[in-house]
Amino acid sequence: MNTEERKPFAERVGKKQWIAIAAVLVLGLGAGAMILRTSPAKPEAAGHSEAAAHGDGEHHEEGGKEAKEEGKDHDHGHGEAKGHADNEHHEKGKEKDKEEGKKKAATSEHKEDEEKIAFTDEQIKAADMTIESAGPARIKSSLQLPGEIKFNEDRTAHVVPRVAGVVDSVPANLGQEVKRGQVLAVLSSPSLSEQRSELQSAQRRLELARTTYEREKKLWEEKISPQQDYLQAQQAMQEAQIAVANANQKLLALGATPGSSALGRYELRAPFDGMVVEKHISLGESVGEAVNVFTISDLSTVWAEISVAANNLNLVRIGEPVSIRSSAFDQTATGKVSYVGSLIGAQTRTATARVTLTNPQRIWRPGLFVNVELVASEMDAPVTVSAEAVQTVEDKPTVFLRVPGGFMPQHVQTGRSDGKRIEIVSGLKPGAAYAASGSFVVKSQQGKSSATHTH
Repeated sequence: MNTEERKPFAERVGKKQWIAIAAVLVLGLGAGAMILRTSPAKPEAAGHSEAAAHGDGEHHEEGGKEAKEEGKDHDHGHGEAKGHADNEHHEKGKEKDKEEGKKKAATSEHKEDEEKIAFTDEQIKAADMTIESAGPARIKSSLQLPGEIKFNEDRTAHVVPRVAGVVDSVPANLGQEVKRGQVLAVLSSPSLSEQRSELQSAQRRLELARTTYEREKKLWEEKISPQQDYLQAQQAMQEAQIAVANANQKLLALGATPGSSALGRYELRAPFDGMVVEKHISLGESVGEAVNVFTISDLSTVWAEISVAANNLNLVRIGEPVSIRSSAFDQTATGKVSYVGSLIGAQTRTATARVTLTNPQRIWRPGLFVNVELVASEMDAPVTVSAEAVQTVEDKPTVFLRVPGGFMPQHVQTGRSDGKRIEIVSGLKPGAAYAASGSFVVKSQQGKSSATHTH
């Protein structure tokens, strides 16, 4: 016998045979278990089970070793495949990023082309548009206050008749410019007639008293009459003089001329140069004493009354220069604060300040609402643009930057403004060229382009 034949049977049986044997044993054990449910186990069956279990354990150990060896081979192969796949994925990612970058650049260029508002140099010149550069400027922070033009009360008079009477004539008309002493209206007054009659009586008594005095003086000097008669005549003359002076003063106090031929004629005259701004008198009307029939105002100067809140009173001081702008028409004026009220209104919670304005052209009319601007502070801003350059696009402040072939809209964040220059906080660099005056033309052109593109 050769060496293989000399080996025991157990060594000559292969692994596959052992697996087959183990499977047969497992099936046998399962069938035996079904049988043993109804009958007690036999010793032989128990021994057989131990042998089967021993065989299964050896088979399981050998099967585990093979699985480990196969697992190692599989992991090594899978690692190589995985590394190769990662390299391929990385290369594909680079190519994908490049393609996306190209797409984004193309999209950005396309977007810029869409946002660009085409304008040639000839069109800019024809639209009378100016191109300026963003730069630093000194911005004045101003305080805006509401105001109203009113009569200069120091140069406004309410003309009233000082005696009752009936209107004979009214030469003055509403809105008429009158001079000082000019007759505004003529009244017929019975009380004034009595005053003038009293004056005339006093004058006649004075003439008689003067004649008597001169005669008694002459007789006394010639030693014909006693001195007592002379002194009595002198006293009577002096009393007559006082009576005449008193009657004259009464007429002057009434504003009547003492030497008028018509005893009851009363003339209303202008107290100073001005305009008839109110008239409450008509021909044939009966007017009483102290009734306002005319209002005369010198409109060469007017007041701009300002309402100042309590928290702004420290900024409004007498002598402070202000700028006044009309809200009804394009007109400005400058002046100085001439008065600041010391009391705050119980209802309005504001104080009243006043600016005296010269009004030679009569353009500042009483009742006109105005905006009063005071300079609160001054500061330097690094980037500013003209106030005309900022337009509202998509509810955002926008400046149109000059680019080759047209303009590009640029949203910006604005800061302080003094009405002429606007501070740009962000969105614009110093030196950037932009459309200043005439920027609204660019905005309108942008609207047309958007409408056409949408259509």
